[in-house]
Amino acid sequence: MRIENLRSDRKGDRARVTATVIWEDCNRSAYDLYFETAVDFADYLVCNPDAFFLGCVIPAMHYGETRLFIDAEICPEVRNGMVTVMSWLRLWFRGGVGELVRLETRTRGALRQPAVERAGFFFSGGVDSFATFRKNRLTVPPGHSRYFQDGVVAFGLDIDDPQAFAHVLSHLSAVAKQAEIRLIPVYTNVYLPYRKEDAGNKFSFWMLEFHGAALAAIAHALAGRLTNVSIASTGSIPILRYLGAYNIPNIGTHPLLDHNFSSAELLIHHDGVELSRLDKIRLIADWDLALNNLRVCNKFRQYSHDSLNCGRCEKCVRTKLALFALGVLDRVNLFVDRDLSIMLVKAAVQIAPSQPGEYTKAIYYWDLLEPLARNGRDDLARVIKRKLRSARRQGHWPVWMRSLVRKLRALRRVVRPWR
Repeated sequence: MRIENLRSDRKGDRARVTATVIWEDCNRSAYDLYFETAVDFADYLVCNPDAFFLGCVIPAMHYGETRLFIDAEICPEVRNGMVTVMSWLRLWFRGGVGELVRLETRTRGALRQPAVERAGFFFSGGVDSFATFRKNRLTVPPGHSRYFQDGVVAFGLDIDDPQAFAHVLSHLSAVAKQAEIRLIPVYTNVYLPYRKEDAGNKFSFWMLEFHGAALAAIAHALAGRLTNVSIASTGSIPILRYLGAYNIPNIGTHPLLDHNFSSAELLIHHDGVELSRLDKIRLIADWDLALNNLRVCNKFRQYSHDSLNCGRCEKCVRTKLALFALGVLDRVNLFVDRDLSIMLVKAAVQIAPSQPGEYTKAIYYWDLLEPLARNGRDDLARVIKRKLRSARRQGHWPVWMRSLVRKLRALRRVVRPWR
């Protein structure tokens, strides 16, 4: 793979940085990789070779390129970090076998840095990002270099429909104004080439390998503004809740990976690793700004100015269940209705253990069983239990997951008499 012809330009109300990406060892079309933002934020956007490098190394490895050459100087910390990331991915998904992509790069000193340190975070409006924001406000005082002043929202990752993104941007802009942060929109195709050409593989590639690197690439394109950027953890899995132990799934954004995307000018942080999904919702449960502005629905083509959550899909229903379990569902106006009927839960809760990440979703539901029963909805807990048993009977759980279930059951039998 070659990355060349790095350039900056402005067109209309957008500022853009672009590089041409050429495949050498696989039959894929060359394309222009770009990052752009509104012209009001043009000074923040930098034609940073690190951004293009991070946006291409993992795809080059995934699709079998033997080398990656970039016609520019990159930060040595980014180069060395990506060798570490590739080594972890090779261990997790290839049994430690195979050659890493050969990185043919020149290294440099520092880029231009902002006059002051500024911290930001990726702000999708989901549970993870709101929890990261809430924790920052509760634990970091104003004036500290890690105090969030900016939120970054990206077009071209989970949302690639301009009208839907306009609704999200309008919605989050109102939230940002109340929360006193600056919302920075970034438009990119860093993920689009792989989503279009690999319809059957797009989600597993994104989730298992590319997620963290793609977000870090966007952050480095904003190196004219930011010096610290946080990526919200997708949530840990409570292995031994009574002992406070947790497990993190091996996926593309991970505490072992994300800090390796840092450079001398920009630090990348993986935030919230200690919190399960239910813990995160509990963290924001007393914050009305978050409770009434969550965007959890993936059906973005159904978004409107008044609604970003359909209330019927799996993610919406799972979030409703968690809000009910924590006793705050009656306080929110996120959904068209607050319906949690047995019929709805039966239809919406789908767990396909053969798909990437589905075993993590199963743990989210497992975490809801006790609080649902405690709040008088044992009927829903029984429906979820049946769904979990059905998924387990399909026999596609990873070996470690089946072992974990057995150990957790044994632990509960031992601990229960002393609770």
